[in-house]
Amino acid sequence: MSLVQNPSACAAPSADASQPITLVRPARAAEPAADARWSVEAIEALFALPFNDLLWKAQQVHREHFDANEVQLSTLLSIKTGGCPEDCGYCPQSVHHDTGVEAGKMLDIKAVLEAASCAKGQGATRFCMGAAWRAPKDRDIEKVAELVSGVKAMGLETCCTLGMLSESQAQTLKEAGLDYYNHNLDTAPEAYGRIISTRDYQDRLDTLENVRRAGMNVCCGGIVGMGESRRERAGLVAQLANLTPYPESVPINELVQVEGTPLAGTDKLDPLEFVRTIAVARITMPTARVRLSAGREQMSEAVQALCFLAGANSIFYGDKLLTTGNPQSERDRALLDKLGMKTSA
Repeated sequence: MSLVQNPSACAAPSADASQPITLVRPARAAEPAADARWSVEAIEALFALPFNDLLWKAQQVHREHFDANEVQLSTLLSIKTGGCPEDCGYCPQSVHHDTGVEAGKMLDIKAVLEAASCAKGQGATRFCMGAAWRAPKDRDIEKVAELVSGVKAMGLETCCTLGMLSESQAQTLKEAGLDYYNHNLDTAPEAYGRIISTRDYQDRLDTLENVRRAGMNVCCGGIVGMGESRRERAGLVAQLANLTPYPESVPINELVQVEGTPLAGTDKLDPLEFVRTIAVARITMPTARVRLSAGREQMSEAVQALCFLAGANSIFYGDKLLTTGNPQSERDRALLDKLGMKTSA
């Protein structure tokens, strides 16, 4: 290897010029053995690493398991918007918040399949369908199962986010061909009560268990920038990383502040702290697809590039995420071209 030396040192070598050169290695944070659980303290230590050392470590982990220049594209469609009885402080679809989002009926199969076909034509490999329900009724699941079968027949991976599921509902969706079920933990257990009061943390964990029992992949992440502390961000990552197994997909959302929701006006998260969160997620969940999700509309290209460097390798692709904006497809393609990144087949 070559070393860049200080010119003045070359001009006036010390008397002990034969002394071996010691390279300074990046700082290391404690981490558990392969079969151990991640503690919140160990994850906090990762967050506290010097920024360059954290990204260097995340890159090592990322390259061990993935092509570092490849990104997976997913498209999300709201198949039933508004009217949700939950009181999630971030959500414009809640009936508790006056945001101008009106409750609508579930889309028909023709509209959904047309959207899926368009998404596939633009390069998406996974099509996600979201509905603003607290917990769907069995008749709702029957309709969604029909949608899943239709999208699956197009050769796309399928994902749904529909709220809490019973074990039998999860099995119905699995039999229809559903590949992934999304159910985010949102935040750390100790911060959860500040954000949501209409369901508890265990409700979310129970749904994830039902999805696993049905044999589906889990898509589960959270939202940062909701006024949480760094320790609480570490607590969220610990919850995700200690799921057995941890999720195959981990969407990391940055709060999109919507006027009329309780969290509108929250101090914005520092962009580099968001990048740190991506890096920590990559290190603690090495084989997961870590996805840049909500909030990308407000991120600069430089911040998105740092997120890819930190180990993000999936994005939501298209003009809208449920009811909030998302970078347009052309802008995404232009950014990926600038970075020399390719999309997964």
